[in-house]
Amino acid sequence: MMKKSEEDVQLLEGMSSLDNVIEMAEKLKLLGDKTRLTMLILMKSRDLCVCEFVEILNMSQPGVSQHLRKLKSLGLVNETRKSQWVYYSLNVEDKPYIKAVLDHAPDLSTLLKTMEERGRPVCD
Repeated sequence: MMKKSEEDVQLLEGMSSLDNVIEMAEKLKLLGDKTRLTMLILMKSRDLCVCEFVEILNMSQPGVSQHLRKLKSLGLVNETRKSQWVYYSLNVEDKPYIKAVLDHAPDLSTLLKTMEERGRPVCD
């Protein structure tokens, strides 16, 4: 059985750190898109259905779904199916660098309140 030298251990730790940097960069890159960043900021207030994103962002359902798919693929959102509707929620508790960005983002909860006052889309 071979013992790893201290240099080998340091090299492996350095590679692991580099992998973490690459993973962080990929996730932060998604936030560079204003639509995806807006979606994440909106989900700070509550879980949202695709139809709500369509209404708020004035986008097509396929366009919204494409953005959500990217966010889900890197683990930034969770999805929960309720009947025929899919609701999305933030999944950033274990990603402090994403949480920090969202903590400094403007509050968009008034958009949700306005939508609700106008009679939000029925997703239930």
